[in-house]
Amino acid sequence: MKMNLRSFGYLLLMALAGAGISCSDKCEETYEYVYYEPVYSTSAEIKAAVKQEEAKPLSQIGRIYFKDGFLFINEAGEGIHIIDNRNPAAPQNISFLAIPGNYDLAIRGNTLYADSYVDLIAFDITNLNAIKEVDRIESLFNNYQTLGMMVASARGILTRWEQKESVTVQQTDCAARYQPWGGFYYSEGVAFLNSSASGAKAAIAPTPSATGIGGSMARFTIVGDHLYGLDGANVDIVDITTQAAPEAVKEFALAWDIETLFPYHDKLFVGSQSGMYILDVSTPDQPVQLSRYAHIRSCDPVVVEGDYAYVTLRSGNACQGFTNQLEVINITNLKSPSLVKTYLMTNPHGLGIDNGTLFICDGSAGLKVYNATDVNTIDQNQLAHYGSIQAFDIIPYQHIAMMIGEDGLFQYDYSDLDNIKLISTLSITRPE
Repeated sequence: MKMNLRSFGYLLLMALAGAGISCSDKCEETYEYVYYEPVYSTSAEIKAAVKQEEAKPLSQIGRIYFKDGFLFINEAGEGIHIIDNRNPAAPQNISFLAIPGNYDLAIRGNTLYADSYVDLIAFDITNLNAIKEVDRIESLFNNYQTLGMMVASARGILTRWEQKESVTVQQTDCAARYQPWGGFYYSEGVAFLNSSASGAKAAIAPTPSATGIGGSMARFTIVGDHLYGLDGANVDIVDITTQAAPEAVKEFALAWDIETLFPYHDKLFVGSQSGMYILDVSTPDQPVQLSRYAHIRSCDPVVVEGDYAYVTLRSGNACQGFTNQLEVINITNLKSPSLVKTYLMTNPHGLGIDNGTLFICDGSAGLKVYNATDVNTIDQNQLAHYGSIQAFDIIPYQHIAMMIGEDGLFQYDYSDLDNIKLISTLSITRPE
């Protein structure tokens, strides 16, 4: 059984909660563990696999990004689907940009930036039929999820974990053995309890503009001439003044549980599992933390419009929380954000807002659309509910809502809020 690196990171974060072990310093108990071994690839192998290919069907959920009539949909760990969406009623899958270890992207001008394991790659997308790699910052993401193993070593770059066997371990010193994520290092790999492994495997993970638009689950974003990317507990800052020649500027240490980035003017709103951070990036390479709004531990994407930030909290996966709700936060005073209202949800993931119309991807409860012009009565003003889909993230733009879910890309025309219509789908086809 193979598992990609980031999925495995989520898996092990769940292990501690699932194991339920309480040990004294000495114990003599035997447990069955699942053993995973790191698999390494050379930098040359990874670089050689970066190439543009013919279009292929979407096979798993990933990040979405929109720019100038085209959608870029990440295939987690594999690369980016390029979709001609100039006619959203009939999207055309035109090609696939294979990038091993790719999970995030952002675009400025004619340059697409994407991660490839530890590297950041810049692509020239002037001609979408002939995309070219133009530059690369190697080892930019040095806090990549490796659980203490070496990202880049004499053996290469850690690219996945492969299940080898179940192992039986008799513990004699629990305190010395366990790591913060609940498992322990075994031989040259890692191991964690069988009881916590099975359930966690599903936790994967107007006019042409200079910068595109990302979804609320994005870990990359661009403000002005700088790209910001989450890397472990840090925000990596990259100068893209010369778009085809990005330069790493610095790492800004923030918090270990940061998850998402949302730009609004010269501010960055950073969602984390324990709260929302507001950063002033008016001096791009010198972020200033203005405030932190704390909430119960939970996954936390955020979007902003006007005087309000909208945050969805959800349970499950690596979040270890039990809260599923929408929080509306007054950010009039950026140094002292305050909670206005809380609304119960089912299992909300990404969200989007456009001129007071709020879109919430409520997991298994589907897509919900609200008139949010009165933040105190959002639940009383539901405009539409599409409950037969598993919704993940959404980008509403110019009266078209582009939503990615477990079953594919769904697009809705909301030009008439009294008659929101599904206008197209692009299905995900999973290999058997």
